[in-house]
Amino acid sequence: MSLVVMATGGTGGHIYPAVATARELMARGHQAVLLGQRGGMEERVAAEQNLAFEGVDAGKLARSGQGRPDPRELLRAVRGVAEARAFLKDAQPGAVVGFGGFASLPGVLAAQSLGLPTVLHEQNARLGLTQRLAVGRARAVGTAYPHVIGLPAGKATLVGMPVREERLPRAEALTRLGLQDGPLTLLVMGGSQGSLALNNAVPEILRGVFGTAGRSPEGPVQVLHSTGPRWLEEVAPRVADLPWYHAAGYVDAVAAWAAADLAITRAGTGTLAEAAFHGVPLVMVPLPESAENHQFHNALSVQEAGAGRVVEQANVSGALGGAVLECAASGTRAAMREAALGRSPAGAAGRFADLVERYLR
Repeated sequence: MSLVVMATGGTGGHIYPAVATARELMARGHQAVLLGQRGGMEERVAAEQNLAFEGVDAGKLARSGQGRPDPRELLRAVRGVAEARAFLKDAQPGAVVGFGGFASLPGVLAAQSLGLPTVLHEQNARLGLTQRLAVGRARAVGTAYPHVIGLPAGKATLVGMPVREERLPRAEALTRLGLQDGPLTLLVMGGSQGSLALNNAVPEILRGVFGTAGRSPEGPVQVLHSTGPRWLEEVAPRVADLPWYHAAGYVDAVAAWAAADLAITRAGTGTLAEAAFHGVPLVMVPLPESAENHQFHNALSVQEAGAGRVVEQANVSGALGGAVLECAASGTRAAMREAALGRSPAGAAGRFADLVERYLR
């Protein structure tokens, strides 16, 4: 069996598919290690998941005020490639798998410079910048969408979005999260780092919708709001008088999805895939600054499937409350849950692992 290196990092949308794929490969007898930015979110997630981790430097592919790449970040990226190259030369993995994001680039480019097989996973419908830099020498690309703009058709294999295929009984999930069994549970999740826009708007909107007692027309409600670690101190005091509103900097995503009856989210592919796997209807507020406005198109596909409602960020104050009430109604919610389960990516980690195994040395 082989060692497989998962080059990933930056955000949960890149990290958690790598975790899911690593788990699948390990179940097949392979070894797996995550390689990403030293001190980044990926290092924390690897520790939480009891996965091996190798940290390197990684420069963001950002622009300076003059519209040119920041030379300091380029220097960090070059240093990261050298560090990754030293690690890979010693470890001699069977393949390196790149999941996109700036933190994945040192590992993938280092692997290609050493002639090691590389396989990519593209989560979005448009090939990302880091993936464009690596796709030419990649052996194959697994995709979450049937058609990916910028990707040569001969390299694309539709596998879906790998998610952690773990489910908890709802009662156990509620206990883990310190929530009650009985009220309708509404999850607010703005991505792995949180969303400033959702953090700013949602608490007051839900206060207006459910009142200080936390009740919908059909009964009691409780909210679990994952603010992102950096925003908790700002959000928590604003909901301290609402016993039904629970703000947390970071939540166990498997437990949170298992507990949720309905969720307010952004519309990254990873979030939408996890919601579908757990059958959770969504009220989606797409990130308007997402590249090529891809989150809006992601969300629109969920709405067209009957599994959620789209509320554009510019209309949040006027439209979010009504959308939440509409989707919280038991009949609507049951139909949306069935539609969500119909979009489930179950088996994607296995299909992508099959693709990776084809190119192992």
